[in-house]
Amino acid sequence: MMLADPDHPLDHHLGGRRPFGLNYWPLAEDAPSTEIGRESVRIVTPDGALVRGILWTPPRGTWRTAVILTHPRGDFSVHYACPLLAAAGYAVLGFATRYMNNDTDCLHEACIVDVKAAHDEMIRRGAESVVLLGNSGGGSLMAMANAQLGIGDGWVGMAAHPGEGVFMLQVIDPSVADESDPFSRVPELDMYDPDNGWRPWPEPCSYDVQWLATYRAAQAARVARLDEIAKQSIVESEAAGTMLKGIDKATDPRAWRDARAKRVFAKYMVINRTLADPAYLDLSIDPDERPMGSLFAFPDPFEANYGRGGLARTMTARGWLSTWSGLSSHAKLADTMPEVTVPTLLVHPTADTEIRLWQAKEIVEASGAVDRTYVELKGAPHYLEGHRVEAMEIVADWLHSRYPR
Repeated sequence: MMLADPDHPLDHHLGGRRPFGLNYWPLAEDAPSTEIGRESVRIVTPDGALVRGILWTPPRGTWRTAVILTHPRGDFSVHYACPLLAAAGYAVLGFATRYMNNDTDCLHEACIVDVKAAHDEMIRRGAESVVLLGNSGGGSLMAMANAQLGIGDGWVGMAAHPGEGVFMLQVIDPSVADESDPFSRVPELDMYDPDNGWRPWPEPCSYDVQWLATYRAAQAARVARLDEIAKQSIVESEAAGTMLKGIDKATDPRAWRDARAKRVFAKYMVINRTLADPAYLDLSIDPDERPMGSLFAFPDPFEANYGRGGLARTMTARGWLSTWSGLSSHAKLADTMPEVTVPTLLVHPTADTEIRLWQAKEIVEASGAVDRTYVELKGAPHYLEGHRVEAMEIVADWLHSRYPR
């Protein structure tokens, strides 16, 4: 079916691939062919955070089901899904969490408070059903919100990976020998070392299967070491808090001041080299339709591993543990999807450089829902450039058969 109300068909244009980052509307091929409503929305959460977004509404003005979408750090108020799903007959609230464009101190436990605030706002406005839509890192956020807070009447994942921390487990560079030295290296664990199968871009690389198993284990070991650094900082802060309670600031202001400084101190971790997945350069690893390289690279992953483009480069201790640690974060779909029992749809782009086919299938298989659907978009990249209208038609068709308009 076409992604629109019968009286307002969409132009079905498919464009070519676009550079990294263009997951926003408008691109000419993503624009609906009919006028849709837009309203700026500002919501204050119960804990005082400001959530801002845009409410997109259908041409006819009335609606019964709302779709809400966000990302831990991205502004989804102008996400390409918003106008396309609004044209299909739904109210769509795309919004940014309190950590927009800066996840240095991102706590997923706070992000889901923002999601609930957006959900409750759509209920207040008359929604009979609210569907949670998660794109990329928004998928694990929306699943966590549903599992822990019990909100949402459906879950839609688009190019959803297993969780930001789980993703970090596959891309972090395990060859870092000294966390304070961005150039320190354990050669045997370096995917960018010729002795391990690396060849300069754009030549493909070939990594030994046994070496790869050692590499993956070393990635988890580095994350565990970073977790210990973060946890120790938090332990020291809590110990200072206990000490602070026993100090009378009137009689010993200097001791009170020193203990208070240690209590409120927030450790910032500089995490070097976070773009080192051998599958970027060796397409025989978990083969699919992806091209060589990463959407975070320019274009060589080596450059982004050492330079700009890597993820989680500066994090607070608590932000690292909550968001980017695959060992400590609670935003892992392996943990949350069994608790997601509402109707579930996952749309996976088969040319995604970041998410493997087996990971997408595991997400759906882990769902606790009886009603679950998995669709592959052949040849589509992570941000679905050139396939967005097709993807939204799939989502709209799925919505139409389950929720009122």
